[in-house]
Amino acid sequence: MNQQGARNVQGEDGGLVSRPDRLTVLAFLSDPATEQVLRDGLGELVANGIEIRRGTIRTAVAAMAKTQTPEVLIVDIAGEEQPLHALGELSDVVEPGVRVLVIGDNDDVDFYRHITRGMGVMEYLFKPITREAVARHFAPLITRKTIGQDATRGGRVIAVLGARGGVGATTIAGNLSWLLGVMAKRHTVFVESDIHMGSGALLLGAKTGPGLRMALETPDRIDPLFVERAAQPVAERLQVLASEEKLTEPLHYAPGAARRLIEALRVRYNFIVMDVPFLPMPCNRELIEFAHHRVIVMDPSLASVRDTLRLLSLPNGPWQPQSPTIVLNRQGRPGGLTRKQIEEALKVKIDIVIPDIPKQLNESASFGEPAIATRGPFRQAIIDLSREIGFVAAREDAVIEGSAQLTSVGGIFKMLGFSKG
Repeated sequence: MNQQGARNVQGEDGGLVSRPDRLTVLAFLSDPATEQVLRDGLGELVANGIEIRRGTIRTAVAAMAKTQTPEVLIVDIAGEEQPLHALGELSDVVEPGVRVLVIGDNDDVDFYRHITRGMGVMEYLFKPITREAVARHFAPLITRKTIGQDATRGGRVIAVLGARGGVGATTIAGNLSWLLGVMAKRHTVFVESDIHMGSGALLLGAKTGPGLRMALETPDRIDPLFVERAAQPVAERLQVLASEEKLTEPLHYAPGAARRLIEALRVRYNFIVMDVPFLPMPCNRELIEFAHHRVIVMDPSLASVRDTLRLLSLPNGPWQPQSPTIVLNRQGRPGGLTRKQIEEALKVKIDIVIPDIPKQLNESASFGEPAIATRGPFRQAIIDLSREIGFVAAREDAVIEGSAQLTSVGGIFKMLGFSKG
């Protein structure tokens, strides 16, 4: 388990070439939910396919004693009373070159260090796993392709795209920012890329200013002090970067400015949530390209399905190891398509579903209180989305403390048990 490449052969260029006579990935998993997430996160990345069998690490030990070792072996140690002993038994029956990836239910840092540094396990994820975690931590070890150090340094960048206008992308991006910055107390900035008609600042009760436009037109001015002054505070750890320019004054975008702005924001914030309407403009294209994660928001309409297909056809950016997360908003709206019809048309699974709750969202927009402050399906959907983009709760039952503490802006709920995803 600690020596890589024992069963690989050397290519003409001196590099390692995978053996064609064995599986690329073989996984032994104990529950169907973990299996589905693993398939979604790895399915398109594994050239020779992935085989998943139901079972524990004990099942894997028994199987590997009788069959050929795959290139990558994924084992599930959740519920195992003696996981270290079981991993030791596994190392006795697998070939030295196998890359072993482990999934479990122990979130202790010392345990992680022991198995990855002392036992030859290449990576470990604890449940509940997410597509984002699988794509970010498992996929590079399987494909041997790294994302690059630029993608791993600094805060995470999330681009929220509406499949078309009016599907609720700004509402979802704003509430996601509120969850991360106010409820979870992580340094977060909400970026409203539409400098003329954007409503994100209005949604969060924030001021607008000239900073965003200046950054996109004169990127040479971007530095840490500029970022501090341009972003307007909403709460202690949530700020908004938005402009409200005259409709008669178009943006004179400087190529490369969006990436430079993102790089400056990543030094200051844990999360950068961007509301990006997909218009064929260089600024928006760069914001989408240099996000770590794309979130496509759609509604149950035929036009939204068509435009979601167009967005899915966009190639991944250099920092994006996985496909976008799809959010179906206003599910159950009278006259709308069903989830099954939409998934059949898209040929992909919808990741997050938000029911049609116009009364709650309209009241939230009118009174300046984020909709996530109210318990219900909308709040749960935003929490689920936060996991998709890399903010993972250590324990499913400790996401939000039951009591609310009201502030002048809206309800703030203490979030417990989070670890950095």
